[in-house]
Amino acid sequence: MNIHEYQAKAILRKFGVPVPDGHVCYNGASAREWAKRLGDGPWVVKAQIHAGGRGKGGGVKLARTSDEVRSTARDMLGMTLRTHQTGPEGKVVHRVLIENGCNIARELYVSLLVDRATSKVTVMASTEGGMDIEEVAAISPEKIFTEAVDPLVGLTPFQCRKLAFSLGLNGKLTNKAAKVLSNLYTTFIACDCSLLEINPLVVTAEGDLLALDAKFGFDDNALFRHLQIADMRDFDEEDPNEVEASQHDLSYVSLSGNIGCLVNGAGLAMATMDIIKFSGGAPANFLDVGGGATTERVTEAFKLILSDKNVKGILVNIFGGIMKCDVIATGVIEAAKQVSLNVPLVVRLEGTNVELGKKLLAESGLNIIAADGMADAAKKIVRAVSGEKGHASCTCSQPAATA
Repeated sequence: MNIHEYQAKAILRKFGVPVPDGHVCYNGASAREWAKRLGDGPWVVKAQIHAGGRGKGGGVKLARTSDEVRSTARDMLGMTLRTHQTGPEGKVVHRVLIENGCNIARELYVSLLVDRATSKVTVMASTEGGMDIEEVAAISPEKIFTEAVDPLVGLTPFQCRKLAFSLGLNGKLTNKAAKVLSNLYTTFIACDCSLLEINPLVVTAEGDLLALDAKFGFDDNALFRHLQIADMRDFDEEDPNEVEASQHDLSYVSLSGNIGCLVNGAGLAMATMDIIKFSGGAPANFLDVGGGATTERVTEAFKLILSDKNVKGILVNIFGGIMKCDVIATGVIEAAKQVSLNVPLVVRLEGTNVELGKKLLAESGLNIIAADGMADAAKKIVRAVSGEKGHASCTCSQPAATA
């Protein structure tokens, strides 16, 4: 789960990480009044969307008078902001953050993330703040410094000072940076984060450190421990289908293809998408119904796939272990009864209760294309959506071919 910048800064402020004074606003008049309350200008007006690169897209602007804050906020609110992370469709701005400006002397980069290679939290820092870290890694990898944190010890003062020296900080700034880094690590652990990125962490002309922008990523599996953070979820920033899927405990991600996938198990779902691509097709989604899905959940999954207007065909790929093939078959049948099925449907079943599942599909009267194995299923659904002939010589109404 991701959150907005103003929400991220509220969390950081709670843990003692210095951030600029600011307030989120939803209309121009409110923005002007809050600018006055924050003190003398200039102020920064920042569009709040779940994407980076806002400045290049016109989503971060400086205002020198309160009236300019109002007009700038009014122009931003309702605009479709396009950045390299939003894609060409962009995202609509529903709120803006008004902040005090500051005198920036230097821009640094700091992030904490879970490093799968070391199975530890790693602190990453760079002198090249304000840039995409991927670009820095490609052009100047020697400017990236890392420290792996022992989970039993935590981020030590020595590691904090070492990172501060690597960033070229000295004197009082060394101690300030060490405190900021320590507080960031405390925040990361306390909030069950998967990512905490400060870009940029600025050194002001007055000799202070400020987290000028912040990005959080949270471990969804730990959100039950953080109800206040879970309440920060902005459904307007998410795909409606993904939001609907979460209501039924389905793991769903929208993609740009035209072949809907209904699979049990994340690994099998990834393999299914790969083999569809290998066969010349393009998956429309990642959808894992889970190992213990009910008939109702499968039915909702089927409806979800069909709600995507880009879907021209559906591939159901089930290996029955905990999830039984007859449950999937019943769900497919129920969904087909409730939703008008007007696209090709390929079904591959293997595993627990596979014969019963095949029997249920065969007796359903549905026009289902049977498949023997994953490769055969992928080829048949790709042919079906492309309109090629010879892809469906048999259906599940013919039991001998329903493998």
